[in-house]
Amino acid sequence: MSARILDGESFAAQIHREAAARATALTRKGIIPGLVFIRVGEDPASRAYVSRKETRAKEAGISSRTLVMPESTSLPVLLKEIDLLNADPKVHGILIQSPLPSPLPNDVVYSRVLPSKDVDGFHPVNFGKLLLGDESGFLPCTPAGILEILRLGGINTRGKHAVVVGRGQIVGRPLAVLLARKSPGADCTVTLAHSSTPDLPSITKQADILIGALGRPLFLTKEHVKPGATVIDVGVNRISDSTNPRGYRLVGDVDFPSVQSIAGAITPNPGGVGPMTIALLLSNTLRAAEDAIR
Repeated sequence: MSARILDGESFAAQIHREAAARATALTRKGIIPGLVFIRVGEDPASRAYVSRKETRAKEAGISSRTLVMPESTSLPVLLKEIDLLNADPKVHGILIQSPLPSPLPNDVVYSRVLPSKDVDGFHPVNFGKLLLGDESGFLPCTPAGILEILRLGGINTRGKHAVVVGRGQIVGRPLAVLLARKSPGADCTVTLAHSSTPDLPSITKQADILIGALGRPLFLTKEHVKPGATVIDVGVNRISDSTNPRGYRLVGDVDFPSVQSIAGAITPNPGGVGPMTIALLLSNTLRAAEDAIR
C-alpha cells in the first residue's frame, strides 16, 4: 500500500484564488489590504520564510512590506515600532517573524500587536477566543491550515481518534483544541502526546489521524502508525547532509518513506503544511481588512 498524498501546494492554490478574489473586492471599495512583517536579525531561515510570504501576498493582491530591525534591537524600540503599525489604518495585519533574538520575550512582543491585527493568532485574546470557541478571533495559521488540509483532502474527522504529538503553543495545543471542537471538519476524540509520553507507539497506533508537531527529525516511523491512518507532518528540522552544497537539508518529524508504505494518506514535507500556513495567513489578513470596514 502507498498512501495518498495530501498535496498542500494544490490545496493552498485553491485558497490563494479565493484570496485574490477577496482582495479584488476590497480594492473596488477603495481598501488595499496591508500586511507588515517584522523581522529582527538576519536568520537565514527567517529571511527565506518572509520572502516566500511576501511573494504569495503580492500574488493575492495584498500590499506587504518587511520591517527589518537589527539583532541588537531593544524591547522598547521594537514595541514602539509595533505601536506605530497598530495605529496605522493602512496596516491590517502584523506578523512578528520567529524566532526572535533570545533577549526579546516572545510573550511581551506578540501581546503588543492589536488582537484585530494579530493575523498570526498568537495574541492571548485570540488564543482565549480559540479556547472558548469564539469565532471572532483569528486562528493560528498552521493549526487552521491543517484543518483545511483535512477538509480539502476529504478526510472524515467526525468521531475519529486524533493524536497530536507535540504540546507547543504554536501548533500542538491549539490544534488539539480545534480538532476537539463540535463542528464540521473536527469533532474528534483527541490525545495530546509528546516526546516524554511513556510507550508512545502504543498511543500513536490508536490514531486515525496522527499529527507530528514535536520538532524532532524523522521521529515518527511506521512503528508509530496504524495501517490506513492519515498522517500530517508539521516539523521543519535541519539535519547535516554532506552531499548538499549548504551542508544540511530540511526534513520533517515523520520518516516519510517508511510511513508512506503503511498510512492511508500523508502530507509531503516540504509541500504539505507549509504552503497552507501561508495561505491561512493571507486569509486572516483579508479578514482583518474586511472587518475594518464593517
